[in-house]
Amino acid sequence: MALAQKKAALACEECGSRNYTIAVNPHRTERLEVKKFCKNCNRHTIHRETK
Repeated sequence: MALAQKKAALACEECGSRNYTIAVNPHRTERLEVKKFCKNCNRHTIHRETK
């Protein structure tokens, strides 16, 4: 049986909504920051990894 991957959410820096989920790399120490589209803000904003 395969082990389940741990997941983290990406939250919008402007409004705080969690729009995306990603699989977590356990060897990474810094939180991921990606510029993605936020449907609540209706524009591209920085999304940061949350726990």
